[in-house]
Formats: sequence, C-alpha cells, structure tokens
Amino acid sequence: MTALIRSEDFSKVRSKLTPARAIAATMMTLALFLMSVPEAIARGAPESFADLAEQVSPAVVNITTTTVVAQDTQQLPMVPPGSPFEEFFRRFQEQNQGDQPQVRRGHALGSGFVISEDGYIVTNNHVIEGADEIQVEFYGSGKVLDAKVVGTDTNTDIALLKVDSDEPLTFVSFGDSDKMRVGDWVIAVGNPLGQGFSVTAGIISARGRELSGTYDDFIQTDAAINRGNSGGPLFNMDGEVIGVNTAILSPNGGSIGIGFSMASNVVSKVVDQLQKYGETRRGWLGVRIQDLTPDVAEAMGLDSTDGALVSDVPDGPAKQAGIEPGDVIVEFDGQKVKSTRELVRIVADAPVGKTVRVVVLRNGESKTVKVTLGRREEALASEESGAKPMPGVQTPPAEKSVLGMKLRELDDSLRGDLGLDANARGLVVTDVDEASEAWSKGLRPGDVIEEAGQARVSSLADIEGRIEAARAAGRQSILLLIRRNGDPRFVALSLGN
Repeated sequence: MTALIRSEDFSKVRSKLTPARAIAATMMTLALFLMSVPEAIARGAPESFADLAEQVSPAVVNITTTTVVAQDTQQLPMVPPGSPFEEFFRRFQEQNQGDQPQVRRGHALGSGFVISEDGYIVTNNHVIEGADEIQVEFYGSGKVLDAKVVGTDTNTDIALLKVDSDEPLTFVSFGDSDKMRVGDWVIAVGNPLGQGFSVTAGIISARGRELSGTYDDFIQTDAAINRGNSGGPLFNMDGEVIGVNTAILSPNGGSIGIGFSMASNVVSKVVDQLQKYGETRRGWLGVRIQDLTPDVAEAMGLDSTDGALVSDVPDGPAKQAGIEPGDVIVEFDGQKVKSTRELVRIVADAPVGKTVRVVVLRNGESKTVKVTLGRREEALASEESGAKPMPGVQTPPAEKSVLGMKLRELDDSLRGDLGLDANARGLVVTDVDEASEAWSKGLRPGDVIEEAGQARVSSLADIEGRIEAARAAGRQSILLLIRRNGDPRFVALSLGN
C-alpha cells in the first residue's frame, strides 16, 4: 500500500538523514508518486488521415433516388373567376394533354456503405423513403448499380439495400461503439451537398445523445456533416464503422460542428434482423414504465432512483408472469436496470420468445419472475381501443378537497363522460388549485386517481386513509397512480403538516 506523505512532513524526515540516504528517499518517494498517478497521456492528432481514407473509401457509396410525383393538371392561367376565358383555357388544356397524366421526377441524394462483398448496403431510411428508383455509385470506379430495398426501420432511421455485382465488393465492418470515448478521433465519409466523395475529421463530442426516438443512442461529433452525408459512415481510427451519420443541429442547414451518428451497436442489431427477416423483431415485455424521480422514490420508501417504475400492465407477457403496477424493475435477464430508457433497449435487443428472469422491488422486497417475451411489432399492430360505455343517470356524489385537488368518486355518468370502462375504479379530479403542488406536477381536471400509497382507492375515505397511513409511517409524500386518456403515470405529492 502506498502512503501519502505531506511535503512538510517529508522535509522533517529528510533533515535527519545523511545526504546519500536523503537522495535515495527522495527517489523512492518520486517513484511511488508516479506509480500512484493514473495514466492520462494526451495523444496528438494523427499526422495524416490519408491512409485511413484510402482504406475505407471504396466501400462508401453515393445514393441517388428518383421519385415520380404527379402534377396538378387542372391549374389555369390567372383569370377572374367566372370569366369567359376560364372555360376557354380549360378546353385548351384538355385538348393538348389528352389522356396522358402529367408527372415530374424528383431526385434526392445521400450516402451509404457496403457491409458485405455480395452487395448489402446500409443507409438512412429517410434517404430512400418513398423512392421509385435507387441507384448506387461507387467511388473511384464510377460504377453505378440499381439497388432494391431489403428492409427498413423507421425507429432508428436505418435502411438495408442490396445490389447485384459481377465481382466481389469492397466492404467495411462494424466496430464496438461502446468502446468509443469522448475525445476520440473519427472521420465522416460521404456525399455532402451532392459534391461527391468527401472526408471530414473531428472528435467524438458526446455519447448517448437522444433526439426523438425510443431507441436513440447517438454519437455527437464535430466532424463536418452536411446534407447528403445522411446514411454515410462514421469511422474510428481502425477503419471500423462506429456510427451512421443521420442528423445535424444547425440554424442554417449547414454544419456548425454538431452532428449526430446512430451508434453502431444499435445499427448492427437492426441490420442483422433486416438481413434475416426483412423487418425488425424486437422483444416485448408488455409494461408501461416511467423513471423514478427522487420524490417518487421517497414516497415508495426506496433509497435509490435506479430502475424502471411500472405504471401499467396491459394484457401481455408481463401480466401473465405476475408483474404488477407499482413494481420497480431493477434487473432484466441478468442486466442491471438504471432507467426506463435502458430497460427499453435491453428488452428490444432480447430475442422474441426467450424466457428471461426479471427482478422487481415490490413493497420494498425483491421478487424474481420469469417472463416469456413477445414481439413488440405484433403487439403494436394488435392494440385495440376499448369501447366507450353508455352514460347512466346517477345523483352526483359529494366532492372533497384533498392535497390541492377536488376529488369525486367515479360513477356511471363520469365513466361515460371520460370514456372509461364500466369496471373502472378510482377518484376523478374535478378541479385543481393552480397554486398547489398538484398543479405544478401536471394534475388536471379529468385525471383519475387509481392508487394512493400503492393501494387501490375507489372512495374518498380510501384516499384519506392512505394519507393518514403515510403520515403515520413518517412519509413526507404519498405516491399516486394517475390515469389520463388511458395513459398511467405515478406522481408523488407532499403531505405537508
């Protein structure tokens, strides 16, 4: 073990030593110090990127798409409505057009890269979306081949194309994007602004960026990315693809050094599925989840905000396995779960039909359940909306103010007004004090409180009892399960004095 010695203490010790021993002691202390300092060696920029660019360039392609767009053939010259010339011009157009539809051809440009010698090519979905014709041009040789779409994934904006070539094609491989660090050198290659093959260099500026997608895991880079670079590769210094250039942040449409590439560890999984099935097949757990905030964690008696809080369990794998609203998923298939975003990705990457162990916290205790995963795409396609019951006629129940809200017990009339199932239970929020914490946390009239303190409530007496129980247990807040338009979420409200 290396001891830390303050400089003033060392001076006192050294003064009592002979000169030779003092020098030896100094050298030993310096050696121990150097051994204890973590390695942090700054590496300069490569002398040149030319060898790397020459190595990868044959596998990068320009993509041109053509879309046939019908034109409005009924446009007439500017004449006053009702003018006798209006009918004249209409007849003139009909005589000259005949029966042939008027069309125009739209063109778009993008980039891509070859991932196999038999002609599979990766690009962005938005580059080829809606295209009637797709052509791929290879750098250097100028060879142009027609491409067909193998499959697309709008969630990650990835498309897989295929070309037929008489000879094996030069290709590049995916690298491990998780190994890349902020500050690592990268190069972006593609066809910016239709100018042809172009290479730009920069560093990774940030990791794990989200834009708008459920499965977003973007690498941010200051390597110049412009329109036309979309679908092109982002390379590490070993010539491996660690990202697919997808978007830029810019006030004027040009590069300002904030570009985003979808991480290769996301892309490679999508590409594998598109190549095998022509579509994605993501795992489905069958829960609605939300992040644990500090106040929600406190209301649940938890010491950490790690995990994903289950707000609803519709019919599906999780419900069959016994997962319940209010459970906190902390581990999935042997992997720790830190947040909802992390859980979504882990589940999506899991094979459809696999039986996995899921560890949840329920009422402060750990519980393990086994879940056989379904397929997310099938679940989304088969979602059905519930039928709205006919409203009945009842005497309106009494209201009561609780935690800054006016609450009313559900009856048939309110169920009909809110479009709820006949078996729905809970308390309806009829008004919210705008100066209250409930308002600031987003509660609004029409919300339905289904649970309080992780127990079902269907009467005013129920929620009052749960509030008193929370206070008696020393809680500073109480957890409410709110449902709005069928969507559930947990909210923690302070109990006050």
